[in-house]
Amino acid sequence: MSTAPAPKKKTREPRNSRFTQQELPAWQPLLTPTVVISIFFLIGVVFVPIGVGCLVSALKVIEVTHRYDDICIAGDNNAAKETTLMQQDGLGTNCTVTLTIPKAMKAPVYIYYEIDNFYQNHRRFVKSTSNAQLRGEAVAASTLTNCEPELYQDSNKSALINPCGLPAWSYFNDTFAVALTSTTNGDPVLPGGLYINDSNIAWDTDTGKRIGHYIPQNLNTDPASRGGQTVTGYLNEDQHFAVWMRIAQLANFRKLYGRIDSDFAAGDTVTVTLANRYNTYRFNGQKHVVLSTTSWIGGHNPFLGIGYLTCGGCSFVFGIIFCMVVLCFPRKLGDVSYLSWNQGHGLDPSTRGRL
Repeated sequence: MSTAPAPKKKTREPRNSRFTQQELPAWQPLLTPTVVISIFFLIGVVFVPIGVGCLVSALKVIEVTHRYDDICIAGDNNAAKETTLMQQDGLGTNCTVTLTIPKAMKAPVYIYYEIDNFYQNHRRFVKSTSNAQLRGEAVAASTLTNCEPELYQDSNKSALINPCGLPAWSYFNDTFAVALTSTTNGDPVLPGGLYINDSNIAWDTDTGKRIGHYIPQNLNTDPASRGGQTVTGYLNEDQHFAVWMRIAQLANFRKLYGRIDSDFAAGDTVTVTLANRYNTYRFNGQKHVVLSTTSWIGGHNPFLGIGYLTCGGCSFVFGIIFCMVVLCFPRKLGDVSYLSWNQGHGLDPSTRGRL
């Protein structure tokens, strides 16, 4: 009479294989002086040309910037300026700044707003949001405690803010209009302003997935209290809102406002008309308007090129130093006579062999 085989006992023990027992063939490079020197020179040969290319491209970017928060409103200090701003009932103050183009700027010319001393990356600021609600999902108010203090629009907690949280509530709302007011090449100046194209300035992942297709509710309905901006229409169709919701990593940051599909010649005068609504006076912040071109590496930021040049240059220097040491003080590879216990160095003979 045959008996059924006993069921196999479940276990977390790994299979007895060469892989699990770490018996596979292995290879470890032997860092001889020749290999080390070759690595240093190879790093220098690769990094220095990359650094030169990055630095040259970054220096070709033409950029002109102008601070405007200090000239767009009257007041002896930031407290007085904030008081004046709050009295405008959200309309802000209008002003103009003049930018002189230092070198020829080929289209597209990008316009940015820059804010200093604004810590968007603060942990409290970053946590104050709901990604599910931002996507347009139905979320219970009891699960939105992270959005405090911007969860309800009223003290009675009857008007839920959607999207809630500090990033959405602090939506930047200054506006810009650009006009070419004079040229140096004799071309006539066309009446009216230059068109600022704000389409496709946000990431596709933000407008397509991260931000939902729905109408916001109770978002910044009291502009007099902060000079805030609401969203009219569907949330994911507001490109400026999507750009603002992409959290900056540094306290001083720039965000893209739009692009101008016109060329500027060196010496041209561009006038930017601003609506100064956003309150940076409470935290001693600064606001700038920036016109800039770009290159294949991005904007005007020579740090990457300098970093590559520094790393490649140091590698060359270390390679030369090690090469001189090997040539001037040669020693046989693997010679045990250089070990301390074979040389003594005044040590107690009883300690030799244990160092």
